[in-house]
Amino acid sequence: MKSLSFDTTNALCGALFVALGGFFIYQCMNLDLGTAFKMGPGYFPLVLALILSLLGLVILVQSTRVEGEPLGPIAWRGMLFILPAPIFFGLTVRGLGFVPSLFFTALIACFASQRMKPLTAIVLSIALTAFSVAVFSYALGLPFQRFGPWVRL
Repeated sequence: MKSLSFDTTNALCGALFVALGGFFIYQCMNLDLGTAFKMGPGYFPLVLALILSLLGLVILVQSTRVEGEPLGPIAWRGMLFILPAPIFFGLTVRGLGFVPSLFFTALIACFASQRMKPLTAIVLSIALTAFSVAVFSYALGLPFQRFGPWVRL
């Protein structure tokens, strides 16, 4: 009889997806669901939570079929730069405005890679900021302040 072995990485990810999906399904039960033709505020989140749970189950079942690689080292540098970047953006976009906040957010996120050079990070941040301003401000015409009250003289 063959013993049951798991791909640890996929098993953990699948279990996490199922747990998160279950949590959101439980939370959606307090909202009005409505019907498919007249959706309530809880309908779409419930559908997404069900899809997340289903994907988690598929990943969990798949983890029993394949022998995977062990978990590698945790990328602390990536977490220390990527996770605070959107938080920084959210806290500063009203005060600094869209352009400076996006530039510094991109600059912070660039240094998640050990191979990123400072000049390359600055050029990449400028390019991303220019592209985002062109798309969101000019092409889509979204009404936001490009420069906020903290930057004005």
